[in-house]
Amino acid sequence: MAETVTQLLQERADDDNLAITYEGSQWSWREYVTDAKRAAAAVLGLADPTRPMHVGALLGNTPDMLIALAAGALGGYVTVGVNNTRRGDGLAADILRADCQILITDAEHRPLLDGLDLPGVQILDTSTPAWDTATSTAGELVPHSVPTATDTFMLIFTSGTSGNPKPVRFAHMMIPFAGPVLADKYSIGPGDVCYLSMPLFHSAALMGGYCVALCGGAAIAPAKFSASTFLHDIRRYHATYMNYVGKPLAYILATEERPDDTDNPLRVAFGNEATDRDINDFSTRFGCTVWDGFGSTELAIIITREPGTPEGSIGRGFANVAVYNSETLTECPRVEFDENGALANADDAIGELVNVDGAGMFMGYYNDEESTSERLRHGMYWSGDLAYKDAEGWIYLAGRTGDWMRVDGENLAAGPIERILLRLPEVNRVAIYAVPDEHVGDAVMAAVVLQDDEELTPERFAEQLAAQADLSPKAWPRYVRIAGDLPTTATNKILKRELKKEGPSAGDGTLWVREGRSRDYVVVGASTAAV
Repeated sequence: MAETVTQLLQERADDDNLAITYEGSQWSWREYVTDAKRAAAAVLGLADPTRPMHVGALLGNTPDMLIALAAGALGGYVTVGVNNTRRGDGLAADILRADCQILITDAEHRPLLDGLDLPGVQILDTSTPAWDTATSTAGELVPHSVPTATDTFMLIFTSGTSGNPKPVRFAHMMIPFAGPVLADKYSIGPGDVCYLSMPLFHSAALMGGYCVALCGGAAIAPAKFSASTFLHDIRRYHATYMNYVGKPLAYILATEERPDDTDNPLRVAFGNEATDRDINDFSTRFGCTVWDGFGSTELAIIITREPGTPEGSIGRGFANVAVYNSETLTECPRVEFDENGALANADDAIGELVNVDGAGMFMGYYNDEESTSERLRHGMYWSGDLAYKDAEGWIYLAGRTGDWMRVDGENLAAGPIERILLRLPEVNRVAIYAVPDEHVGDAVMAAVVLQDDEELTPERFAEQLAAQADLSPKAWPRYVRIAGDLPTTATNKILKRELKKEGPSAGDGTLWVREGRSRDYVVVGASTAAV
């Protein structure tokens, strides 16, 4: 049985089934492997074997990116997934931090490098005649190494929601670990097409998409995510499977619904961080099954929903997944609910999600022992995610560790409040975060994006909040920003730190304020763009 991406690709070397379909062009698995070998030979012919054999890929979701991934595996070197939404000094820092000696890019992304100081980094542009010459004249591939299961396949940067992105060592074994399970569970094989519009430089697309196609022998349709062209893409590529991470389902559901939306080939959508409402609505609207789980780039904690999962829960998790108090180093008690369904013991029950057995599949951050040690403390892996468990062991997310708010002497977590606000039919996306209270502690702020063509008045908003029996009076947002969109990472996670920097302002939208203990909201400001 294959233990590495290299072995999986070698097993496809004589496979004439469809591997890639993109904008009218197609590659069989045989052709894909052949092109990847040529690319690997060209790269190795230009590389310095005395330096870390790290090759960056600053590319979009295109065949070039898929070839770069396979080339690294077949050539026995490490591919660095470079986040193509980073800019300037941040982009340069990522490339240098990962010790890239070669960087592969294309005409679309090459301008991002203009003016950057990248000493010792050789740039290869796949859109130039020089690249065509290098790959056609490279000769037979002689791999730099023969990877083992625990060797690094890629360096993948974290999303950066809580700080600067860190490069995670993503081992070869992850693809053959996840791929067969998902391909078997969803019956994915030759004849199926996996639509991959999540960024291929990140683990979500690899663990939820690429591995499924590679292990099942299905085709890959790489694409740039667009809510407006999503259904058209699914139909033209005859896609039967897709993966997502973050808020894509919400973006798609915000588009105009049509009577023939169910007329499409999609059978399964697999991903994480979708809300219960989005899972149900997407499944109904597009006539497919949606499976949602929880995971991080570090891959130390894995939780999946199962039949019977209560509304709001992300599942039960493996036996080694627990919720711990980071100060007492003890497991948090199970959550209790009051007569209205609100959390009665949030201070005690909410803690940090941990893997009590240690690192799990987390291989550490590259060249960053301090951050690795921060994650691995007291023999456990600390995720940085807040959560709580109910009496039956179901796990509920409560936000990141930085999402705690101290309001009128009471600790509040963002996650439960966000889930309540998402019950409002006019709301498509929401972020809850702390801004300074004018007297002491924090005030709760909500940044809200409405469904397309929906309107929401301050009066209607307050009326609906009052109808939520499990919403504590202290959890009512003091400030509400009605926004056109929210800042996100490349993996569609909301960047709350950017919202926090702006404080209680309208931003590019409209600001409502609730004074003191009043339940009435007043419009106090709007940006020029919102007027």
